[in-house]
Amino acid sequence: MDFENYYEISLVADFINAHNFSRVALQFPDELLKDSRKVVSALRQELHRLLQNSDESRATAKLYVMADTTYGSCCVDEVGAAHVKADCVIHYGHSCLSPTTTIPAFCVFGKAPLKASNCAESLYNYGVKSGKPVLVLFGLEYAHGMPDIKEALNVEAMRFHDSNSGFQIHFANVTNSVITPSASMKLENQHLMLNGEQDNNEDSSQKIDTKFRLGGLGWSLPEGHRMEDYLLFWIGLDNSAFTNFILTFNSCEIVRYDAIEGCLKTDVSQQAKILKRRYYLVEKAKDANMVGILVGTLGVAGYLDMIHQMTELVTRAGKKAYTFLMGKPNPAKLANFPECDVFIYVSCAQTALLDSKEFLAPIITPFEALIAFNRGSQWTGAYSMEFQDVIASQPAEVEDETESRFSFFQGGYVEDFKLQEGKEEKDAVLSLVNVTEKALLLQNKDSELLSRRDAKSGAEFFAARSYQGLEIHSSDSFPEPFLIGRTGKASGYEDEQSK
Repeated sequence: MDFENYYEISLVADFINAHNFSRVALQFPDELLKDSRKVVSALRQELHRLLQNSDESRATAKLYVMADTTYGSCCVDEVGAAHVKADCVIHYGHSCLSPTTTIPAFCVFGKAPLKASNCAESLYNYGVKSGKPVLVLFGLEYAHGMPDIKEALNVEAMRFHDSNSGFQIHFANVTNSVITPSASMKLENQHLMLNGEQDNNEDSSQKIDTKFRLGGLGWSLPEGHRMEDYLLFWIGLDNSAFTNFILTFNSCEIVRYDAIEGCLKTDVSQQAKILKRRYYLVEKAKDANMVGILVGTLGVAGYLDMIHQMTELVTRAGKKAYTFLMGKPNPAKLANFPECDVFIYVSCAQTALLDSKEFLAPIITPFEALIAFNRGSQWTGAYSMEFQDVIASQPAEVEDETESRFSFFQGGYVEDFKLQEGKEEKDAVLSLVNVTEKALLLQNKDSELLSRRDAKSGAEFFAARSYQGLEIHSSDSFPEPFLIGRTGKASGYEDEQSK
């Protein structure tokens, strides 16, 4: 491996030098941390060389290595960088390219090995056979190999020039390796529009291309073309980035070229099952009474707005909402809050999907929460994992002749009565329903307990639980069998005799 080329030593040094950064944080994922010392040494030498060749007299930038990020390693760790008062972050490895809030970042994707000729041959043969135009998408670590694949495709086309009539191919491009802080998220600039985004052009006679952005890639389709018309050819691993594309473009035909095995994977049905699982979780979330909002990022721009919006959404649906800040969630952590019926995970698109089969309660995304808790919302099949898509996208409440209310005896919202004759009939029906439900509450002790529980504040409720954690405050409060066993520290139990 060409070390300096893989870690883009010259480009990173030029970026630091051009912006006069004095304190730089280097963020490594776990698998690249072993090379951090070599990277720091090479960067220092290159920065020193650049300063010697310039007329400026200033100190070399201080470099700080960051590891063990609080959340997903694909996001820029702004919290860790703030601890050393860094001016910027150099992010190494796989990146979701989510916009930051306070600090700029330069992303080094790396250069994963890729057999360009073999990939081009698989792409050409399958593309010609499908008869559809092809859109090539790829993991960012394979961006370096796209020029070689394009050149190899020309060779393939020359070999089979008689069979390539009408064969069209489009390549996505990396939007930018530099992340600029964004204090406010603008819908049209920061996320993919599922129906495409058209450039405004005063000349109506000129064709308008439809532009898309997702997962750090950007591409455009000619006027009148839809994503469903294309064969999506993914180059890379079966990872979170690939899952993001599968769910977002679930109506498209998708194949994957495995760069490690060097072969084409045409069966992506296993990944497609994820969408069915997500739909099941949405339906299950509709029955929740208490909802936990998990903070999954402290750096992606707009995350605070998303948390506030989710809180308002849950409260408006007549449910309790609690916000949890606990780092990377796992079954053991969330098991401390068994009262929560469902959790909403606010994070970047590539860490948003948590396999909640091992958790006590399902974990959904903000997009799924919008469908679950907005009465009248239905899943059309469109899907988005970018929580920025949800910001400012909640529909206004629509007044319908069908009135929705929460029914305790049916265990959810019901829409089985219509109000057609004005306010008087509406008030009469609502009064009757209110009286009926109050009577049922008085007769049902379980419902009465539920009502008392919901009346408590979050702190009072959690403090009143019979289970308080692993700390044992008094041995008198437990039955005798609980105390069977050794006591003291493992380094020296009380009943052990010193030798």
